[in-house]
Amino acid sequence: MSFDFSDVTFGDLQGQSVFITGGGSGIGAALTEGFLAQGARVAFVGLSDASEFCDAMEARYANRPLFIECDIRDVAALKAAIGQAREAHGPIGVLVNNAARDTRHSLDDWSVEQWDDAIATNLRPQFFTAQQVAPDMRELGGGAIINLSSNSYLLGLSGYPTYVTAKAGIMGLTRALARELGPDGVRVNCLIPGWVMTERQKELWVNDVDLKECLAQQCLKEAIPVEDMIGPCLFLASKASKMMTGQELVVDGGRA
Repeated sequence: MSFDFSDVTFGDLQGQSVFITGGGSGIGAALTEGFLAQGARVAFVGLSDASEFCDAMEARYANRPLFIECDIRDVAALKAAIGQAREAHGPIGVLVNNAARDTRHSLDDWSVEQWDDAIATNLRPQFFTAQQVAPDMRELGGGAIINLSSNSYLLGLSGYPTYVTAKAGIMGLTRALARELGPDGVRVNCLIPGWVMTERQKELWVNDVDLKECLAQQCLKEAIPVEDMIGPCLFLASKASKMMTGQELVVDGGRA
């Protein structure tokens, strides 16, 4: 990674029990590494085997993340994974709802089953992960939940309306949970990335025409690497942002 972890240090994250969805690839893998570099105890779920990634992280930081294979559409399995993480690392103080799938589709070609499946991936898990970790955070006297949304809903992008709807819903959920959990000292914020150049994006969607258009709309004329999500996420997890809750932190190069 090109990100210099020595530039960002949040001492209160050392030893923190962190749970990340989709933490073995893309933005999630960068976030897993970011928390490991801070000395946090990280557990993450994903669909694909992440043993090689975990080996690399252990070799780099002497701090092995706990990978639990899980389809986040299966709420029972997701709840069990959180229980496994709790048993391994103690009460969860930081939850990062990162996992998502931005399958392209149009209004006309989308079925009820596809809509339900997309919502079950992109919105429903965030509610139930928060439900599962809230007792831990109350026990700890506070905690941080970071929900990843997308600037696709702020811009009203076409080409994947269910995904955009879910990402807007995440912000609504963030504000509702911030209000409900605030008296317990639990902060709930939303990290909103722009078009981040993950391997999936580069393999499936990035092309010269669309990237040129995106950069023309950004104030900062640089494609966004996954590493640029680390610092903002660590900030939201840390007590450095202790009076921030129910907020959007947009990291999209100033796209409008």
